[in-house]
Amino acid sequence: MPRDADPFEGVDAHVRPHWERSALLTIDVQRDFLDGGAAPIPGTTGVLPRIAELVRAYRDAGLPVVHVVRLYAGEDVDLVRRSAVAAGAPLVRPRSEGSQIAAALLPSAAAPLDAERLLAGDVQPLGGAEVAIWKPRWSAFHRTPLAEHLAALDVDTVVIAGCNYPNCPRATLYDAS
Repeated sequence: MPRDADPFEGVDAHVRPHWERSALLTIDVQRDFLDGGAAPIPGTTGVLPRIAELVRAYRDAGLPVVHVVRLYAGEDVDLVRRSAVAAGAPLVRPRSEGSQIAAALLPSAAAPLDAERLLAGDVQPLGGAEVAIWKPRWSAFHRTPLAEHLAALDVDTVVIAGCNYPNCPRATLYDAS
């Protein structure tokens, strides 16, 4: 296909992506889910360089990047992990090193995650057009400010990259539609 060809020519206008009005969502790309973390998700470390490429491309284009994270606090723990966390598993605990976003994805001057701010439902700026948002369940849209944040930026297309596709990225894809 020629470089300037439109790969979406003929696609229904209702589902056609608009790259200039898109945002990249990274889902759960946190240290605890990488190799050597408290709960490594197989394959996440291996795809980290490609996710970092996507983040750089969005950053270079000045397009929004939303790093969606898990922080296990109180009752906001997935049922499948609730027993392990209740027993003391050090999994994406607020303010822990493992809860932090993988360094390869962050802008150079980004501050660590502000657990209190995120758990209160606020959006945490990380630099440029990048922010972090906490999600209490699998979907990045469930009980979060994500939809409002994207609407304020006039975003109508999301690109999703992350770890553990059968859970959080897939739930986010469903809710994005």
